[in-house]
Order: sequence, then structure tokens, then C-alpha cells
Amino acid sequence: MLPENDLKIITEEMGREPNLVEQGCFLNLWSEHCSYRSSAPLLKTFTTVGDRVIIGPGDDAAIIRFGDGWVLAIGMESHNHPSYVDPYNGSATGVGGIVRDIISMGARPIALMDPLYFGPLDTPKNLYLFEHIVEGIAGYGNCIGVPVVGGEAYFDETYSGNPLVNVVCVGLAREENIVTACAQKAGSKLVLVGSTTGRDGLGGASFASRDLSEAAEAEDRPSIQIGDPFTEKLLIEATLETIGTGHVLSCRDLGAAGLAGASSEMASKGDLGMRLIADKVILRESGMTPYEIMISESQERILFEVAPENVDEVLDIAKKYDLHASMIGELTERLYYTVEFEGEVVADMPVKLLTEGAPTFERPSTAPQERDIGDKPELPADLKQAVLDILSSHNIASKDWIYRQYDHEVQIRTVDKPGSDAAVLRIADGKGLAMSCGCNPGHTLLDPYEGGKGTLVENSMNLAVKGAQGIALVDCLNFGNPERPDIYWQFKQAILGLGDAARDLSIPVVGGNVSLYNESGEYGTAIVPTPSIGLIGITDDIETVPGSFFAGEGSSVILVGSTFDELGGSEYYNIKGLRSNGRAPKVREDAPNIVDSIINIIRSGNVVAAHDVSAGGLAAALAEMCNEIGANIDISDVSEDLRPDDVLFSESHARAILVTSEKDKVVEMLGDIPYSVIGNVGGEDLHIKGREFDISLSMKEIAEARSSLTKLMME
Repeated sequence: MLPENDLKIITEEMGREPNLVEQGCFLNLWSEHCSYRSSAPLLKTFTTVGDRVIIGPGDDAAIIRFGDGWVLAIGMESHNHPSYVDPYNGSATGVGGIVRDIISMGARPIALMDPLYFGPLDTPKNLYLFEHIVEGIAGYGNCIGVPVVGGEAYFDETYSGNPLVNVVCVGLAREENIVTACAQKAGSKLVLVGSTTGRDGLGGASFASRDLSEAAEAEDRPSIQIGDPFTEKLLIEATLETIGTGHVLSCRDLGAAGLAGASSEMASKGDLGMRLIADKVILRESGMTPYEIMISESQERILFEVAPENVDEVLDIAKKYDLHASMIGELTERLYYTVEFEGEVVADMPVKLLTEGAPTFERPSTAPQERDIGDKPELPADLKQAVLDILSSHNIASKDWIYRQYDHEVQIRTVDKPGSDAAVLRIADGKGLAMSCGCNPGHTLLDPYEGGKGTLVENSMNLAVKGAQGIALVDCLNFGNPERPDIYWQFKQAILGLGDAARDLSIPVVGGNVSLYNESGEYGTAIVPTPSIGLIGITDDIETVPGSFFAGEGSSVILVGSTFDELGGSEYYNIKGLRSNGRAPKVREDAPNIVDSIINIIRSGNVVAAHDVSAGGLAAALAEMCNEIGANIDISDVSEDLRPDDVLFSESHARAILVTSEKDKVVEMLGDIPYSVIGNVGGEDLHIKGREFDISLSMKEIAEARSSLTKLMME
């Protein structure tokens, strides 16, 4: 049912009340999910252009220049609500949808990342959601031959009843093979290729634009798409072959709002109209109405614009791959979106009204009252146990159980496997692509602006320790109900923070997704602010990319960056039940210089291992670097005015650990960047000494603590 005000606007513009089919089209295309009606004014504050940006926001995916004629396609999407109702199919079709966004640009998908957010795994329902969401991603990604090379898994009680499934996909193409979703010429024919159209996914876009009710699992199941990865694999090859013929003038994936969304937006972008014949769409169910045909979100479908003389050749390619295909309409000079069914016109709408007419606006926002940071807790009597508790927290523990289910080496490009700071893939001529994703919701909850900035700095540091310079980012902005002024304030501040950091680091925001109304009627909760991003960068020589584990007996260990009293939002406070206490980490002015300095040092080839310091603090970062050899660390001089738990667990931004046998060269390259030489590699234990403590952790103790998630899932 269209909102009353929307119905009034549409009726006034059309001079009549829209019929049922037209209302279905407007309901979905004017939804928050498709029209960005309350987020568009904020998204316009992002800087979206740059030297490498060929196509920015607004298409199925962004296109970024890599070099030597190669380009990268990148996109990011969410499939949050569907993954709660049907975790396997919801997550699987999230993968399928973003992959089709990439192939519709003419690029072959080469990598996936999956930032995931769940409720604590101490309830059967959350455990079920976690297990089946991961299974869905693995099942789909493995079948289509696209490696899942990175991601994150974060656990918080506010995701109970509303888990988040975000997916990043990157593709590779030659620049001359790129196509867009912008229709080119009146008279061109429209060919729908892929799977048949059924009743699955009806109204998925409007479903994604409201809260999840207590009865969502039963009531909203018809809104869930059902995926077929084997058809998707055939569609990947058929689409790329068809585009390779030069016959595809424009191309669009059928995602949110189904055929109505893909076709109308294609026409509108080219300032053209469209005439569709709905009964030419090949159906998998009998008796489907034009309303159902237009808004069905059945998966594995692509729409091509093709010149009339090339239609038969395109249909033949589809037949070769055993895919369904039919010519379903044409582009027109008349700027109307017209749908015919059984010889009658069942919809006739101004195309620009349908695709661009939804009113956009900023909602009221209200900042919260100033937060009392509270008193510091007593210093733990057993700091060693505190470190082990951090390492065994599911937010910090190894995610091997997840990664082991993914084929991360298919296509044989993967240099750094999942679990490292950033994934690294071979591209061409010794150059590599580095990829990182995620955010820290604990930080963003306490300070959305600084949390937004910190999101990009943290991901930039993940790339920096691989010697990669960030070149573009996509985002998935997951928040609660924007109609609540406090939620909209969080949303606005996080966007402003992310945008400012992007400008400071000279990284354009080239696309993404907004996912609002992430609230659970079942639990009466809204998710914590989760501005997750996907960041890509280039490393000039993959041979200089260091490992993530301590190496080189006797090598120096250097901590780069400054540590502050910033335990607010930290995992240390989280497991103590103090999530609202303390100062959240703040991004300081020297962060871009630290990022650049680390990149230059890594590229010099003087570093044998490097690791970003982030969630869990310095203690967690040092422990994560222990594999076959330990280290002797003395952090007495890191920050003389801080307590031991500040030094060990603070999550201050823009810090990294470098391991080098060329200490003097690295120190010289650091120049004015703050650093401390904190120890040497060697021994079978991790020995950490401070002014008031002395801790030794064996490899076995570290491995045991870090395996907590794996042990839970293997029980």
C-alpha cells in the first residue's frame, strides 16, 4: 500500500490515481531502499570523483582505473532482512546479487568480502542464524567460482533479531569492454536472459524498507529470493560472452524492485522511455499477474539493450548456455514507462516520475545528551587472564571456522589468505590488489562522527601494512529507523565523519548501499550504528608484501603511532559490561601521514612482517602475530602517563607493528612519525613487559584462546 502522501503526489503528477500495477512499481521504486529518499541529501556530501574514477555512484557498480588498460568494478550491498527470515537463501542471494552487479558492467568477478554482524552466540537462534548465513555465502560463492578472500564477523546483542549481511564484490575487465546501465538508443530491443520469473522475492525492496516484526519469519517469507548458483555461473559466462561480441548497448542486473526497477532505471538514465510486453517474460509459475511479473525479484536475471539486428545472436548465446531468454520490449522516445499484458496497457507512467520523482529530504535529527564517561574500572588483578579473555572473545578470536568453508584460492590470484589485515590478489605485471572491509560498531555507538572517520582510517591501515594505497571505497550504511531523530543523527554524523576521512586520505566514495530500518520488533532493539565499508588499493610489487606473523630471529619490533587513554568502545570494556564508558578513539591530524609513511616503508622491502593495531589493542595485535616464533616486548616507554590496561587494550587509531632487520633504515624513513622500538623477535613465548607488569603467554595458550569460536562451532 502506497503511503498517503506518495499517492497524492503521484495522482497530481499523473492526473489520475495509479492502478494496482502502477502502485506496485511506485511502492518499490519509491521505497527507501531504492530511492534513498531520506539519505540522498547526506550522500551528496561525499566526494565521489578522483583520478582513477571512470564511473562513480549511480550505476550497478563503480569502475576504477587500475592501470595498463585494466579496470576494476566494485560494489557493495546488504541482504539484512532476508537473511533473518531465511538465513541460507538470504545470504546466498546477497552474494548472487552483487556478483550480477559486477558482470552487468562487463567485468569478471574475482573476489568477494563479507562483513557480517550477529547477536551473541549464546542462544540457539543466533547460533542458527550464524551457521546458516555463513553456509549460504559459502554455498553460493564456492559454486560460482568466486573466492571469498576477506570479511569480518562482529557480535553484539543489538543484532539479535536483525543480523547484517553485507557483501563486497570486485571484478576485473579491460577498459574497452565496459558497459553501463544507461540506455543508448530509441528502437533498441530489450532481451531478458537467465532464470525464469516466479513469485519469490515479491516486494523485496519495500520489505527492506521497514522494521522486522516479530512474525517476520512467517509473514515475510514470500519476499525472500531463492538462489541457484549453477544458473548464476552460466549467466556469468553468457553475459561476459555477450558483452564481448559488442552487441550489448547497455545492461542491468535485475535486483531490488525486479524488472520494474532494472528496466525503468535503464531507460531513465538514457533519457528514454520504454514499452514492455509482460507476457513475453518467461515464467516458472502459471497464473502470474502483471503486478507479480513486474516486481518479482527472482534471481539470476540480466536485462540487455540490443540493436534489433543483433537480437537473434544474443538469444543464441543464451541458448548455448542453457539459459532462458526472450525479447520483452523496446526503448522509445516517448518518456513513459508502458507495460502491456495480453494486448492491453496495464501501466503507463512518466518514467522520470517513477525513477526520480520520490521526494528526498533530511529528517529531523537530535543529538543525545552529553555522555558521562564514568570512572575507570579497577585494574585487573591478573593482566595475563585479561589478555586471554580478550583473545577468546568472539569479536577478536580467530575466524578460521568461517574462512575454512570458503574457497579463497579459486582463480589462483590470492596472495594473502583470509585472516590477514587485508586480502592481496595478483592482477598484472607484479602489481596487486589489496582489499579490506568492515567497521567498529562499538566506536561508532559512542561517537558516530569519529567512528565514521575511524572506519576508513582502520581499513586504510589494513591496506598500508600490505604496502597498498587506497584508491576507492564503497559503503554499506546500516542503521535503525531513520524516522527516530536519535537514529537519524547517528546516521548523519557517521556519513559526515566517513566523508571527512575520505577527503583527508584522498579516497573517493564511489558507490554503496544504505540499509535502514534495522530494528527488531521481536527484541525491541535497534542495531548499533554500523557504517561498514569496502576499501580497495594497489600495491606496486606483491613481492614486497610482508607477512602477518613474527619472523626473522632477532628482528626489531617497532610500534608506529601514538597510544592514548581511549578504551571507550573497546573490546576490553565490552567484555567488562562497560560499553558506554570511556573515551572513544579519535582520529588525529597525523593519521594520513602515518598511513603514507607505512606504505612507503613497506614498499622499501625492509619489513618482514607487519600488522595493524585495532580491535583488542596492542596486546591482541602482538598475540595475533605469534605463529611459529614469539617475541620479547617491553612497552614501558610507550606512554608513561597511561595505566597498564590503557597501553595493552586501548584501540587508538593509526597504529601498526613493523618487524624489521633494518631498524635504522626504517627509523630514518619514519622521520617525525611517532614510534617506539618495543622489542625483538625470538623465543617460543610472547613476553610483554611494562612498568607495572610482566606477562608471558605460550604459543599454546594463545592458540587455545584464539580458537574459542572454532571450538564452539565444532561441538
